[in-house]
Amino acid sequence: MKLKDQFRFVKQNMKKNRTRVFMTILATAMGCAFLIVLASVGFGLQKSVVKEITEGGIVTQIDVYGQETDDGNGYRQLEDKDVQTFEKLKDVKSVTTRKLLQQEGTYSIGNYQLSTQTVVADFPSEIKAGFELSKGRLAKGQDEVVVGFHFPLNLAVIGESKKEWFDDKGQLKEEFRFNGELIGEKINLTVQKLEEGKQVEKIIPVTVVGITKKPTKEWQEDRSVYISANILKEIESFTGTPKGIVLDSNSEVDLTQLEVDRNTFDDVKIHAKNMEAVQGIADKLKEEKYATYSVVNELKQVNLMFAIAKVGLIFIGTIAILIASIGIYNTMTMAVTERAPDIGIMKAIGATPRTIKRIFLLESSYIGLIGALIGTIVSYGISYTVNFAIPLIIKQAFNEEMPPELIFSDIPLSLPIICVVICLGVTILSGLRPAQRATKVDVLKAMRREV
Repeated sequence: MKLKDQFRFVKQNMKKNRTRVFMTILATAMGCAFLIVLASVGFGLQKSVVKEITEGGIVTQIDVYGQETDDGNGYRQLEDKDVQTFEKLKDVKSVTTRKLLQQEGTYSIGNYQLSTQTVVADFPSEIKAGFELSKGRLAKGQDEVVVGFHFPLNLAVIGESKKEWFDDKGQLKEEFRFNGELIGEKINLTVQKLEEGKQVEKIIPVTVVGITKKPTKEWQEDRSVYISANILKEIESFTGTPKGIVLDSNSEVDLTQLEVDRNTFDDVKIHAKNMEAVQGIADKLKEEKYATYSVVNELKQVNLMFAIAKVGLIFIGTIAILIASIGIYNTMTMAVTERAPDIGIMKAIGATPRTIKRIFLLESSYIGLIGALIGTIVSYGISYTVNFAIPLIIKQAFNEEMPPELIFSDIPLSLPIICVVICLGVTILSGLRPAQRATKVDVLKAMRREV
């Protein structure tokens, strides 16, 4: 009996019992849909969390905080020799270094001013690392600076700020902030020092040439000013202290220890050529006793946690398919009973037990495959509806806006494939026992319609 004829025989027999076969397929489809939708929650939440992590930090970035001291009692700050070591590592694209001015710089233009953090950046390495701007360009000249995205939004009228200056979100109202074009404008940086208990100020004119890109998170705020090493030297020359630390000239302070910190960096980041190289670089740094952090390390833990959760959800969903397999077993058992005469005829004309067994396994597989396909289509519809409806329900019920990056349900291609494999396996096992029973039907009894 040819395989083509076996398929034709299966279809004819399924048409004879449409209602029973339909209900069996429906139960199988419901089980598959339940498995996919349930597991899709794990995939969706994982996608949301991973997106949150990767947007919060560059995936190819490694933060280096220091190197463990020889006595193992702490970590020393990083210096130029460390940076040179990092740059020689394989697959390192660039190393960015930053120093923080150890006093709050006051920046003013006309009748507006803002006191904020000042960062000393190495702009050539920042360019290699992909430092992004929303306007202008990176600093090249000695007196050029780049300001943070929120710097212009907080450049307020000189004077004591009042409650009515700010809106409900705590942001400075437009009428009280600088509304001009900062690019190309000169602003004054005011730094200070103490001499015999008296405050002495110095004004350093700088030119704004760029504004950084808006942070990816709504709650993040960048109002810093990024200056060059030349401006820092001018500040240190004025204060007489490393990184512009404010000290009273009459105070008895050991400047030797402070001088050690003059050439150290407050922030060092290694930028790998690609994400695959991050782990290798991090392992190498760990061998050299450097304290590091990278998003990749966090992603490994997150992916492991969600992998366990997804396996658990798929296992629970499989139970629904196992329940549906009871219906398949019942359908195939009844099919063997009803088709006993047909089985007897096939045996009488020379059909082997293997052929008869294959016919019934084909029928059970056919039911499982159709159910899996229908369940997959339905699950995609449910997933789309859930992602669309739940934010609306939460907004109406609780008056809360859901984060746009939050995904409740996500169905990757691998999930339907897993479902189809599980479904086919279960349905074949369900039809195996009835198929074996069909091979044992006695020809004479079958011809007399007795089983």
